[in-house]
Amino acid sequence: MRALEPTRTGTVERDGVRVHWEEFGAGEPAIALLPTWSIAHSRLWKFQIPHLARHYRVITFDGRGCGRSDRPTDPAAYSFLEFAADTRAVLDATDTERVVLVGLSMGAVWGIQVAVDEPARVAGVVCLGPAIAMVPMAPERVEYAFDERLDTTEGWAKYNRYHWLEGGYPDFLDFFFDRFFPEPHSTKQIEDFIGWGLEIPPETLVATDEGFVPPGHPRFRTVCERVSVPVLVIHGDEDEMSLHGNGRALAELVGGQLLTIAGGGHGVLARDPVIVNRAIKHFVDRVVR
Repeated sequence: MRALEPTRTGTVERDGVRVHWEEFGAGEPAIALLPTWSIAHSRLWKFQIPHLARHYRVITFDGRGCGRSDRPTDPAAYSFLEFAADTRAVLDATDTERVVLVGLSMGAVWGIQVAVDEPARVAGVVCLGPAIAMVPMAPERVEYAFDERLDTTEGWAKYNRYHWLEGGYPDFLDFFFDRFFPEPHSTKQIEDFIGWGLEIPPETLVATDEGFVPPGHPRFRTVCERVSVPVLVIHGDEDEMSLHGNGRALAELVGGQLLTIAGGGHGVLARDPVIVNRAIKHFVDRVVR
């Protein structure tokens, strides 16, 4: 049972890959709640949609690789540039001329890219726990290689293609989402995200990891330096997936606002939805006049 059913649904196709979208509410302005890493589909926004759709037209779509969208096998299909292009295609399909983009983690990357590509169309960007490498990752995150066979499956060694493909994928999901939600009493949120992760074949997730950054692409910082629209960064100070320093550095680089959620992890949209929803609404009302 969903708290709110979509008013309109559809599919767009780019280069043979179909992407499923949904629309809630009516009128303007429009807010696009972007997909994140394909480990979870658009239901991750279930705490935002009912509230925001009372005030705005809300658009969501399942990122390629998950939900009701196609699951291409070529890693190149999962470049962040492809997700940005999918975003533009969904905006075209929904007749959206002006929009505020909201992205969690990797979704912030495609949101920033679209804002740079089409500043006249994007009124602003909200980045939740942006997965933008502005500061070094925690040492335990870079200790183990993704593409090498390891002699351990402890800790972040679980983030490994062989572990995923040879029976350890559920073990990885348990570990990953336990750290995604470090806050006490997060059992329901962890169970939701594990369930969504289990809907995605590990082979698909391997492809997404391999294809995220196209070969030869410069550091994403150079894209961020070209941002000309208002930006709000919302970041938990206990985020283990993308350290709080990334959000602080991004806000400083683009001249944006930083909202720090004390004790918050990576999934603040699910653990602190009231704070997040109010912050998004305040931002939208400020940038869309």
